[in-house]
Amino acid sequence: MARRAALAVSIALIASSALTACSTENPASGSAGAGGGDSDGKIVLGFAQVGAESGWRTANTKSVQEAAKKAGITLKFSDAQQKQENQIKAIRTFIQQKVDVIAFSPVVESGWDTVLKEAKDAGIPVILTDRAVDSEDTSLYKSFLGSDFVKEGKSAGEWLTAEYEGKDAPVNIVELQGTTGSAPANDRKAGFADVIKGDDKFKITASQTGDFTRAKGKEVMQAFLKSQKDIDVLYAHNDDMALGAIQAIEEAGKKPGTDIKIISVDGIKDAFVAMAAGKINVVVECNPLLGDQLMELTKKVAAGESVPARVETEEGVFPQDKAEAALPTRKY
Repeated sequence: MARRAALAVSIALIASSALTACSTENPASGSAGAGGGDSDGKIVLGFAQVGAESGWRTANTKSVQEAAKKAGITLKFSDAQQKQENQIKAIRTFIQQKVDVIAFSPVVESGWDTVLKEAKDAGIPVILTDRAVDSEDTSLYKSFLGSDFVKEGKSAGEWLTAEYEGKDAPVNIVELQGTTGSAPANDRKAGFADVIKGDDKFKITASQTGDFTRAKGKEVMQAFLKSQKDIDVLYAHNDDMALGAIQAIEEAGKKPGTDIKIISVDGIKDAFVAMAAGKINVVVECNPLLGDQLMELTKKVAAGESVPARVETEEGVFPQDKAEAALPTRKY
């Protein structure tokens, strides 16, 4: 009988201890996060990256990893290999792990409401980085940190219209799109098209995805060169595709930057090298170094503070004559 009584007391003590542990919160994360920090009391950030499809993305990943370390934030990192299902799986894993904050760069724009609602129901705030989602429910995420892709497309179009100002001859354009359904592909296409639509001499004769990769950019450009009789301009949604296309143009016996003018987006160092060599005519910058800004937002949302719904990065436009001077300052 005494043993039964002692056992009952022990069970009660264990249950009480468990309840106390479950209700403990880390003051740094407040009520906004579900994880309450790691064992050292640090904020835990779950970051689901698109993949490693380009030099830009590699620089973006490095920036996030280095900034987390500098900020004293525990980073749980996942590489989705450009597949939405992998990203959704990673986000659900972060929810199960009860991280304090989830951040991710969406592979595509649509199809996120269900998993984002799961994060919201778990009390875990979400930050979008680099790419947006098309959800009508903006309460599913706290902030979007990244570039204005429509603006980038417009900047590309504005350079083109200025380059051909006063000329009446037709300008045949081929377009290397980014990953189908992704925010940068959709928006860079829309921004560019919006600017050139007012002038009938500009005509996009072919447009196809190159998946933001150098190899695919070369492959698609090879097909364009075979199917299109006259190509005056290539508009590439990122530098890696443009660099792949340059290989195809040279192998076809043409001179990139002269026979075919090249407009590209991103601003990686390899593109500036190509510009300095006269092979790319203009690069519209898209800054991948978002790490420090992301960690600042992470700390704020983990503490339950209000943050701007939209945080835009600073970027520029670099024509060929500025490439050589800017090259030494490129960090990616």
